[in-house]
Amino acid sequence: MIKACDLKKSSIIDIDGTPHIIQRITSQSPTARGGTTIYKVRFRNVSTKQKVDQTYRGDDALQEASFDSKEVQYLYQDGDRYAFMDLENYEQFELFKEDIEECLPFLVEDMEGIIALISEGKVLTLRMPDTIELEIVECPPAMKGASATSRTKPATLSTGLIVQVPEYIESGETIKIDTKERKYLSRA
Repeated sequence: MIKACDLKKSSIIDIDGTPHIIQRITSQSPTARGGTTIYKVRFRNVSTKQKVDQTYRGDDALQEASFDSKEVQYLYQDGDRYAFMDLENYEQFELFKEDIEECLPFLVEDMEGIIALISEGKVLTLRMPDTIELEIVECPPAMKGASATSRTKPATLSTGLIVQVPEYIESGETIKIDTKERKYLSRA
């Protein structure tokens, strides 16, 4: 059991016997004395992808889903199938595009550090590393005299993901990306 105040994004909770992954958590602290903090949580059903919104108090207990986690490596894409390899026993498995849609903007061939969450022999979801490095393939030209804290511009990365970067960044550079927020962090 886990308390609502200890929930984190991408935790997996058992709701009515089905695993749900947390997509978003917001908290509201009351201004009145004696009030308890309210947590609004958006879950996504791991198998059906259906969204569920729930509200909890900080001391409400939730059931964590039981699962195993294994480190996997992304190998290649074949149509709408994506091949991965378990790094412990070197077994390969495939996932369909619709099963891993939220991970697609970050997948690069031979990428390691991906965690597969497995329950009863079935891969529930993939957990990407917190930060990854990707190359910029297209962005407007750098401006001379642009400072690090000034305006931003859109940059298209090697995976097709578009993020806002500072004006001094140029095409061909490798940058660090926060996979949870889908934001630019720094140069690599």
